Amino acid sequence: MPSVRTIALLTTILLCHSAAAFAWQSAPDNSSATAPLRIICFGAHPDDAEYKSGGTAALWAAAGHKVKLVSVTNGDIGHWNMAGGPLAQRRTAESTEVAKRLGCEYQVLDIHDGELEPTLENRRLITRLIRQWNADIVIAHRPWDYHPDHRYVGVLVQDAAYMVAVPFFCPDTPPLKKNPVFLYSSDRFQKPYPFKADIAVAVDSVFEKKVDALLALESQTFEGGALGSAETMAAAPPASQPELRRAWLQERWERRQAAEARDYRPTLLRWYGETAGNAVKYAEVFEICEYGRQPSADEIRTLFPFFPQP
Repeated sequence: MPSVRTIALLTTILLCHSAAAFAWQSAPDNSSATAPLRIICFGAHPDDAEYKSGGTAALWAAAGHKVKLVSVTNGDIGHWNMAGGPLAQRRTAESTEVAKRLGCEYQVLDIHDGELEPTLENRRLITRLIRQWNADIVIAHRPWDYHPDHRYVGVLVQDAAYMVAVPFFCPDTPPLKKNPVFLYSSDRFQKPYPFKADIAVAVDSVFEKKVDALLALESQTFEGGALGSAETMAAAPPASQPELRRAWLQERWERRQAAEARDYRPTLLRWYGETAGNAVKYAEVFEICEYGRQPSADEIRTLFPFFPQP
């Protein structure tokens, strides 16, 4: 029979081992905490993701995180004076250059502009892209929008918000071990319910970079895109006057991003505090989709590491 001393020694060893095991299980995963975030942002056309999330994407990229912008259609009817393959190639080149200037990756899917449908095939396609990127954050349009391609991008990404973690859906691509946070980019549509600003990002520090990047979208910014005209194109400064052209574009984006900051000031105050929040001039704003992971305030600050700590 073991002595009292032996029993005490064994008990001490067991308690130490248990304490060490508990400490290991409960310790934070420092490797995951320091790993770059991975963000994938879907737009319907080669310009949508850049317009809605380009500043925030630049902030993430500048901090060493990995951002991918995806156009779900190829934009091949998005111009008043050209279409088809030549326009798709032109817009792909334009958006690829925008992404390069923002520090992001870019992909254009070969689906005709104006013909996107929420099919099973496309649900699988979006699910695979999110899995392959191993996304922490997914951004897309809301599924209520004037443009059918915008609406169906929203539907497809919503449908993927559960399926990305289901092992036997698209079994050729490993499922994600955790569901990402899914976000909607902002819009002005009121039905069935208006956009709700859960997260507002100050993009003042990268505003000039965003404008410089958007200069590459010549077919859309200076030629008017699908609803442009010869008159629209003539009203914009010509390429031979690059400084005037940049000032013309900046003035339009100042109005747009300043309106986001003004209209969603309470959300900026929530994340930046009263002094810094009131000083923000330009913002991009997002709504949390209820179908993905529901992040706490602390997790949102981890996912948006440029927010100040409370």
